[in-house]
Amino acid sequence: MTPGRVEPLDPGLYRDLVRAALAEDLGCGDVTTAATVPPATAARGVILAKSPCVVAGLAVAEETFRQRDPAVCFRARLADGDRCEPGDAVAEVVGRAVPLLEAERTALNFLQRLSGIATLTRRFVDAAGGRLAVLDTRKTTPTLRALEKYAVRAGGGTNHRMGLDAAILVKENHARLAGGIAAAVARLRAAAPHLPLEVEAQGLAEVDEALAAGADTILLDNLSLEDTRAAVARCRGRARTEISGGVTLERLSLLAATGADCVSVGALTHSAAAADLSFELEVAPARG
Repeated sequence: MTPGRVEPLDPGLYRDLVRAALAEDLGCGDVTTAATVPPATAARGVILAKSPCVVAGLAVAEETFRQRDPAVCFRARLADGDRCEPGDAVAEVVGRAVPLLEAERTALNFLQRLSGIATLTRRFVDAAGGRLAVLDTRKTTPTLRALEKYAVRAGGGTNHRMGLDAAILVKENHARLAGGIAAAVARLRAAAPHLPLEVEAQGLAEVDEALAAGADTILLDNLSLEDTRAAVARCRGRARTEISGGVTLERLSLLAATGADCVSVGALTHSAAAADLSFELEVAPARG
């Protein structure tokens, strides 16, 4: 996937998440703001980048402010998938100061988390240089999968299956409990012939078993570079190949040179550092 504009998320995927996050943060009310800021005070806020990053989650941040004040004016200065540098304005928010302050932390939490994922994903995509696709995994924060996988797309990555019902992946435990790779694949072809079928292989012998069973994709799990090259050669024209395990930015150019089709990276979602963003407020003239 080429980095660039990303299809917007359905608001139904995050509206309730935002509501729950605000309730968690607000509790019985913002004691500090209630005591220090007059209700009629109008304010203008700017979300600023404090480090280089790729933006993701602007609509979620906007929803957060709107849930505290439906009349708020949210102007995005960038789009999800855009790179920004320290000092760049990401968005401007104008409205009543009290709800802006009440929503500030929650809006930034979503935006920083999703932008962090997009930023790390873009680093992997850039390192891959177009030679193989960068996939995410199901190693996501519970209840936030749709948002985190959206952030991967904003960073130029490609989503693997969204859930267990979206595709078949026969892992070591499945094969062991089913009586082997061939038995597992046969049962799955009978049970769900419409779904793409991938088999995890932890060595060349299992690659051969998966090919004989007719797997669509073979996941090369923690294979050495030498075995990965051999596996890709065996699979060429017969099955797609996905590299997994021990994938780092430093190793990506070597992995790309094996000729594999894609690489899956759990770190995109489970280990991405939050982007550094701030929200700066100032008093603004009241709207008439």
